Amino acid sequence: MGRILAIDYGSKRVGIAVTDSLRLIASGLTTVHSKDLIKYLEDYLKKEVVDIIVVGEPKTLQNNKSDSARFIDPFVTHLQRKFPEMKIDRYDERFTSALAHQTMLMGGLKKKDRRDKETVDVISAIILLQDYMTLLSMHDLK
Repeated sequence: MGRILAIDYGSKRVGIAVTDSLRLIASGLTTVHSKDLIKYLEDYLKKEVVDIIVVGEPKTLQNNKSDSARFIDPFVTHLQRKFPEMKIDRYDERFTSALAHQTMLMGGLKKKDRRDKETVDVISAIILLQDYMTLLSMHDLK
């Protein structure tokens, strides 16, 4: 069974999280500049077996696409063309940044560390991946 890789895509930086090979644990992988993401994925996919890439889908509280979708939608199209054999899922990421900040606060990170946007991006990707894994496990129970 291959890993699941989650992407919290931003116009400047991208947080990336991945599961272990058994898909039990979601861990932060890295943060990369958005322009370097495809190259990073090419290299990573040569080394690791990944079955699914999950890309955060930003929505408003009214369940509409948020403004940042204008950056993410073209990226997902490019991703699908670049890796046509890969399953690519979109998953609602509405509150991941707020949850990331809350997680860092509860984890005791100092104020200076909580301002580190790269840390926020990676934690957001982990939360996105954990939520997606929960959805998959709920489907498996049915």
